[in-house]
Amino acid sequence: MTSAAAIDWRRDIDAAARRMRERAPHFLRKTPLWKLPGRALGIEVPGVELWLKLEHLQVGGSFKARGMMNRLLANEIPASGAIVASGGNAGIATAAAAQALGVHCEVFLPTVSPEAKRAKLRALGASLVVGGEVYADALAACLERQRESGALLTHAYDQAEVVAGAGTLGREIEEEAGSPDAVLVSVGGGGLIGGLAAWFERRSRVVALEPERAPTLFRARAAGRPVDVEVGGVAADSLGARRIGAFAWDITQRQVRDALLLPDEAIRAAQQWLWKELKLAVEPAAALPLAALHAGAYAPREGERICLIVCGANVDPASLA
Repeated sequence: MTSAAAIDWRRDIDAAARRMRERAPHFLRKTPLWKLPGRALGIEVPGVELWLKLEHLQVGGSFKARGMMNRLLANEIPASGAIVASGGNAGIATAAAAQALGVHCEVFLPTVSPEAKRAKLRALGASLVVGGEVYADALAACLERQRESGALLTHAYDQAEVVAGAGTLGREIEEEAGSPDAVLVSVGGGGLIGGLAAWFERRSRVVALEPERAPTLFRARAAGRPVDVEVGGVAADSLGARRIGAFAWDITQRQVRDALLLPDEAIRAAQQWLWKELKLAVEPAAALPLAALHAGAYAPREGERICLIVCGANVDPASLA
């Protein structure tokens, strides 16, 4: 695997945006960037402006459509198609990209994946294999199957094309509104924060947010290297990677200062707040940025422009009632 430090990330992110625009022009959506005064989201610090990047409205219901389509377009796809292990969102994104390109897709899911995500995968024509308690178990089975079938593997977060594709989200924000002062983003395996931090470099302060029960980056920093962690909690289906990805580890070591942890109670409360107050139906992973503000984990400065990445919407609506 090419070292992240050897990659010109902004060049690769530009190339990913161009590749997808030219070869799959009708696939991705330019998702809304909603600007609100801080008080609209319960933040009383004077002059704070909150930008909600509504990426949960992306194809497949999450940011992952960017990386998965870039991965497929950047490689030759064999007759056996594409294969991926996922808590749900990366699988949905790969299946949507594969369907758009007319190729087969096989998705390996852990048992923690919700039925709402499995239903979307079936609707996209993907073949499903469900087994193992967490993402790492599904990945092990997926890799064994890939060696047999020769299908093109799309990794949920740890491939250069996937990280560069995710970085097009930052590029899109900057094209529309310039660089915010801070970007608050959820971390699982790290593909999204890797892409955002690679794009913004230090023009914006990118802040990593993780559940206390899935602290892959936080624990890696404590150990000085990526390590396996036990994962669980309300966001385990989408932030359930057992170890931070190698690309994300390298990028965040150079570009991200803050890695913050949030309890499940704060995440769930923020998810419910987004639904009740703004009618945004999002999964727990997408609520971490607001949870960081409401719980006081991130303290805004006066006049700060803060972008909250609302990263996914693959949630059972009944859970929001």
